[in-house]
Amino acid sequence: MTQPHAARITVVGDALIDELRDPTGSREFVGGAALNVAVGLALLGEDVTLVAMLGDDEPATRIRAFLADYGVRLVESPSELGTSRAVSDRSEAGEPRYVFNEAARHRRLSFDDATRAAIDEAELVVVSCYPFDDEQQVDALLDAIGDPERRLVVDGNPRAGMLHDREAFLDAFERVAARSLLVKAGDEDADLLAREPLDAFVRRLRGDRAGGPAVLATAGRRGADLHHGDLDVHADIVDLPGRVVDTMGAGDATLAAVVHHVARDGMPATADAWRETLDEAMTIAAATVRHEGALLRTGTTSTQLGS
Repeated sequence: MTQPHAARITVVGDALIDELRDPTGSREFVGGAALNVAVGLALLGEDVTLVAMLGDDEPATRIRAFLADYGVRLVESPSELGTSRAVSDRSEAGEPRYVFNEAARHRRLSFDDATRAAIDEAELVVVSCYPFDDEQQVDALLDAIGDPERRLVVDGNPRAGMLHDREAFLDAFERVAARSLLVKAGDEDADLLAREPLDAFVRRLRGDRAGGPAVLATAGRRGADLHHGDLDVHADIVDLPGRVVDTMGAGDATLAAVVHHVARDGMPATADAWRETLDEAMTIAAATVRHEGALLRTGTTSTQLGS
């Protein structure tokens, strides 16, 4: 049987150490929204490169080894402040609450020849948890991508602890979204950036022009919606055995699953095709949140996912 083509995907964004604290102590995981998406796509069979900032320290060594274990190539930007770290605890519902170190709050990428080559060669470019409130970084990103409309996927993924200028972030995110194939937005993003409900935020991102970006809107326990042209498709969360342990990777797993479908089959053109894509993404997200950490799980097998 002919194996499906593995799409060449470059993910641009963050890589860090997640330190989870609870009454029993603390545990550390390799993480970051962009890293989670990159590893998730690799687990789903894609050919993935991650562009991210790392320090010259032991946490960076752990991140490099983790990516190598999952077959993700790494293009590094150096950090004088060391490797990013997020210290978090969890609410009773498993929701993460974060405090970020200086490196995470001042993250920047170097758009050198290696970074530009990784972007140039990609069939899809996925941007997640990027410093959209840094005008120079936004301009450098768009310049490196060039004409992005048929290959750019963007998830603002703002974090209050890393946000320096809310209005600048929102303006730049809207500007990049307008040039994208697919945009992901969550209910917490809408509240943090625009101080408005998710449905209003979706309308903002879709804009007035015909052929605007498809918007994947995620709303936690209320599931997800996909808005694409005249299509509006909803998917509920999936009830799998076991309790919800950690919702940290739910959105990243959902995005990875949807990008996987787009990479293999192109943008779905019908409501049924989008519904099938969303249903699979919701199943993957449901499996992911039933484990600690953000490593993508498919819900069908554990051995292939490194557990």
